[in-house]
Amino acid sequence: MTQENGSKQKEPLVSVRNLKKHFPIYRGVFRRQVGAVRAVDGVTFDIYKGETLGLVGESGCGKSTTGRTILQLLEPTDGEVIFQNRDLTNLSRNEMRRTRRDMQMIFQDPYASLNPRLTVGGIVAEPLEVHNIGTPRERRERVQELLQLVGLNAYFVKRYPHEFSGGQRQRIGVARALATNPSFIVADEPISALDVSIQAQVVNLLDDLKSELDLTYLFIAHDLSMVRYISDRVAVMYLGKIVEMSDRDEVYDHPLHPYTQALLSAIPIPDPVKEKQRQRIILEGGVPSPSNPPSGCRFHPRCQYMTEICTEVDPDFRNLGTESRPHWVACHHGEKFL
Repeated sequence: MTQENGSKQKEPLVSVRNLKKHFPIYRGVFRRQVGAVRAVDGVTFDIYKGETLGLVGESGCGKSTTGRTILQLLEPTDGEVIFQNRDLTNLSRNEMRRTRRDMQMIFQDPYASLNPRLTVGGIVAEPLEVHNIGTPRERRERVQELLQLVGLNAYFVKRYPHEFSGGQRQRIGVARALATNPSFIVADEPISALDVSIQAQVVNLLDDLKSELDLTYLFIAHDLSMVRYISDRVAVMYLGKIVEMSDRDEVYDHPLHPYTQALLSAIPIPDPVKEKQRQRIILEGGVPSPSNPPSGCRFHPRCQYMTEICTEVDPDFRNLGTESRPHWVACHHGEKFL
């Protein structure tokens, strides 16, 4: 399945094909496997050079696991991750280590992702030391340059993480991710642990760095309005599968999957008149267990448009848009919303 975006370059920087990550469940004295948590269960998409792909969905749907599996921080159960025309799942440890210079991650929690025993200079310089980049003097200069790039003072190098606010710590995390000049960054909910007043600053920083350094992002988040602001394309994930993907405006203005419609109906509108007229789509029941997903369409127990075919057949991920502006959706009744 080829997913091309007519407005973008045809050659993807990252291609994910049928990616799966299952966590085994063991029980008993002999630790027999009795099942598996299907955190990611057959995900396919492309990320084009210079774009930001937003990945959204409820907690526990597999967004963060997808990001970590793409970077091979978690070993995939099945599937391919092709980066710069190389399948990362087949690389040796040494080859993967060298490849990580070009792909980095910004972690969710700025409080937990920084080593409290290291100074800021040591934290930002660590990737340079691991990959043996530059002399000690060149590393010090590079660290100061990176701190200034993310809006921090160069003399912060001798301070420790506990001396900074949440927003400043996340900027340190961004500087660390940029140390090796990567071309691809997975931003795993980089703003969810921050105060609302700081979130916009960090998102604007990431957007500016994207233009300045020609970066490509996989931006994982809960905040739908923030995803619309920073992303070029948006993918919606539910229970280990991507259920809808298209251009940002297409997904937000013309959602074709009932789950996407329900998510978007929850976004508050900053207009008292329109807010009163907004109709929420309330989903009944909770998210099914990923260790025992429903048969057929995984969303059918909570879907108001559910029919018999939804309970029996898993819908194909198909393009209901045009070749120049594709709109991918996994729903038997997607045409109903065109």
